[in-house]
Amino acid sequence: MPSHADCLPPDHPLLTLLRRHPRVLLAGPPGTGKTTLARAAARRLAEAGVVCHGLTLDPGLPGFGPPGAVCRGGWREGDWRLEAMMPLATLDAARFRLPLVAAARELARALPPPVPVIIDAPGLVRGVAAAELLPTLIAACGVEAVLMVAPEDRPPPLDAECRALGLPLVWLAPAEGAHHPGKAQRREQRTAAWDRWLEGADTHDLDLSRLAVIGTPPPRSATDAWRGRQVGLFDARGTPLGLGEVLALAADRLSLRAPAWDTTPHVLLIRDAQRRADGQLGTARPYRPPPSRPVDTADAALAPREAWQGPQPQARLAAVTATLVNGGFGDPLLQLRLTQRKRSLLFDLGDPGRLPARLAHQVSDVFITHAHFDHIGGFPWLLRSRIGDFPPCRVYGPPGLAAHLAGLVNGVLWDRVGDKAPRFEVSELHGEHLVRHRITAGQTPVALPSRPAPDGVLHAERGFRVRAVVLDHGTPVLAFAFEPERQLKVRKERLVHHGWSPGPWLGELKERVLAGEDDAWLRLPDGTRRQVASLAHTLLITAPGERLVYATDFGDTAENRRRLIALAAGARVLFCEATFLEGDADQARATHHLTAHACGELAAAAEVTQLIPFHFSRRYTDNVEAIHAEIRTRFAPPGPTHHDTLD
Repeated sequence: MPSHADCLPPDHPLLTLLRRHPRVLLAGPPGTGKTTLARAAARRLAEAGVVCHGLTLDPGLPGFGPPGAVCRGGWREGDWRLEAMMPLATLDAARFRLPLVAAARELARALPPPVPVIIDAPGLVRGVAAAELLPTLIAACGVEAVLMVAPEDRPPPLDAECRALGLPLVWLAPAEGAHHPGKAQRREQRTAAWDRWLEGADTHDLDLSRLAVIGTPPPRSATDAWRGRQVGLFDARGTPLGLGEVLALAADRLSLRAPAWDTTPHVLLIRDAQRRADGQLGTARPYRPPPSRPVDTADAALAPREAWQGPQPQARLAAVTATLVNGGFGDPLLQLRLTQRKRSLLFDLGDPGRLPARLAHQVSDVFITHAHFDHIGGFPWLLRSRIGDFPPCRVYGPPGLAAHLAGLVNGVLWDRVGDKAPRFEVSELHGEHLVRHRITAGQTPVALPSRPAPDGVLHAERGFRVRAVVLDHGTPVLAFAFEPERQLKVRKERLVHHGWSPGPWLGELKERVLAGEDDAWLRLPDGTRRQVASLAHTLLITAPGERLVYATDFGDTAENRRRLIALAAGARVLFCEATFLEGDADQARATHHLTAHACGELAAAAEVTQLIPFHFSRRYTDNVEAIHAEIRTRFAPPGPTHHDTLD
């Protein structure tokens, strides 16, 4: 078999076929130089004054146009020029071969004969999928001849299928030096092509409820599985508008990057192409729901051993649900979800990979202990997720925090976001006052008026406040207390006595009581209306708010102990680091961390109801039982209490 090169002689087999049969299919395994051959033939025809068109049908790495689509182009001015494309939102020609064939048929239909057309087939030549794809592509595209590029020292691919076609068939050896680029290089080339497609793209905000979502989308509840997905967009007539990449999904609001379109999208196509965590465009892993629910440790005074090793230890209080997102050994990140409200507070910003993208839109306040990487490394996730029409996110921390965050923001080019730039109000605790800055992506930080912070109060609003004390970690760190004003509980027996079913109306009742709206009227499940003051007297009891304290990364010094015990005194829950065992106390002192022994002593001295230790050194991943045992020698929690209430 003859070989081919970039500069083709006039009698090259492909040129000979094109002179006799205007539509030729180029097939062969990856790495045989099919795409290079197609370019060389188009260039040679252009030099002879012959117009040539091309169809590139490999969605994984097309010869031109964006990956994830099949594309039609014309050879002009020394290169392929994209004329039309059909989004597939997949890189897998085998799994989605039926949509690929349908898309190829649509693109080929618009090509007038007898213009020469080179059809670059996917590099799929083995198995049932390849055997089915070859004849269906030939029929869909009106192919008149086939050129199969394949090594001579291997069995001919699809030999029987090729002979069964009844079309002119030429076998061709790969050009000298042609080789498979390897999976890693292919991913890099694909990602580079995708990034070029998105150059100059705009950020769009779409109402998902108004779109017809087709393909194989993940569940809408799994918002983190949507982030980075490649999507195709079509108008109401099915005309393709382009391809884009999902930035975030929050409720029914879909934020994505895509080149501008002329008409309103009506159809959203989503399959399995996705930008992965390493930034590479590849095939998404199949979505699977989490194997288990977060561990609820609200009824235990000390989180059980299983919870420490499990994914997300959790405590339920009257006002919040607190979840240690990365467990005992991962980066510090505590989520406080305010009960019956679509709002969350975050304490530290370690690895956010387990958080759904929609959560970033619900975060109103972030409290940072200090700026070591494992406590602030998740900030780019928050930064990217808040591109759009969102209010400023409030961030609190020690002195120097604003400069650290500004440095992270300034590491990105923000020339495309306009008035949708992420915005933050950063407050640093300096003694008894807050030094404040406004940070807006793409703009110079602006100093804001300082505010008093009596007794370390960083933030206060109706219902709760967050207070901080400064501890020593070799650098100043903050420990935080979440302090509800008071706790309203529903008398369960009276609810049952009146025959009223629980529901959102109880949350509204509590909200109105806290707001002092005693004269307001509330509609009950049975359709009747009653005044708030009367309902509160009948159903509610008032108790002190359940306090929660979060403390990590501080040395075992007398002053640190004094300050933390005062902050955590009588707290319902204490999240506290227990980084080392007492046998490694020298390492704890050298790195300004606590031992499990000291953690237990602090919890006992503060008389907390529940202790959830975390931030364990990974040297103990196979010996977490020892941490548990050491804490138990110092912390003897009070017995459980029982309330006949419905929160």
